[in-house]
Amino acid sequence: MLRKLFQIQNATGVMGLNKRNIKLIYPHNRRKDYTLADDKVKTKQLLHKNNLACAETYTVITKVSDIKKKWEACQNYTSMAIKPANGCGGEGIKILKKSVEGQWVSGGKSLSEMQIFQHITSIVTGIFSMGSTDSCLIEECIVPHPFFAEIYDEGVPDFRIITLKDIPIMAMLRMPTSKSDGKANLHQKGVGIGVDMEKGTLTEVYDGRQYRNHHPDNPATVYEKAIPFWEEMLQLAVKTSKAFPLDYLGIDLVIDKTKGPQIMEVNVRPGLGIQLVNRCGLESAIIKQNAL
Repeated sequence: MLRKLFQIQNATGVMGLNKRNIKLIYPHNRRKDYTLADDKVKTKQLLHKNNLACAETYTVITKVSDIKKKWEACQNYTSMAIKPANGCGGEGIKILKKSVEGQWVSGGKSLSEMQIFQHITSIVTGIFSMGSTDSCLIEECIVPHPFFAEIYDEGVPDFRIITLKDIPIMAMLRMPTSKSDGKANLHQKGVGIGVDMEKGTLTEVYDGRQYRNHHPDNPATVYEKAIPFWEEMLQLAVKTSKAFPLDYLGIDLVIDKTKGPQIMEVNVRPGLGIQLVNRCGLESAIIKQNAL
């Protein structure tokens, strides 16, 4: 990763892990507050408390013995997202949608109630969080805005906006690909698309090896494509940053088809790949935005 970072055309101000930790994370984020970002249930509680736009929470399951009862309370919904509270990298997340026949489907495959219970059990017992136990968050399923389908019509993409002291300093759009199994994470074969924050437009697509002006599964150019609700997303990121006692954050947002910008999650240790995606070092971006 470091070798790639220093291959950025303008490598001035590029940060590696140690420099990021020493200059950004340790001085600006108290360790006791990490859990507010690391635990998705606590994140949602804080978002709801501050009336920040995000998916509705349907239920939280903390014990295996509660699975059946709490699952029954969710049967009126036709779609939902099931997530481990302390998972990372998209592991353990399942998007469920109910077919016309009333069968639950995930990733094009039908799932029995028993299979869903087994997955929730895996979450609660800590399989996806490397811990002894975890909580299972079941929430509203976001319906992506048509803007995303114009680029790639699979999975759930999101925008990541890095904030420092409530100032947005860098952003990217993370998109799934045909090789990423619906995940938008860069390390799972998704792609990152740079963002010109002043113009509110997309720049280049980076797949971990090369830059292009289009998504690898769609030849249509995305370069200088206008981002809908861009100013609203910046404002929502700033409000979210102010609601958390963490001064350096990676805030993930998606644009819902009917509700507009929604907060997906918050990260206390956002990855460094965003520098590669934008061909710009974090330190340079901080200086440009006058964040310190």
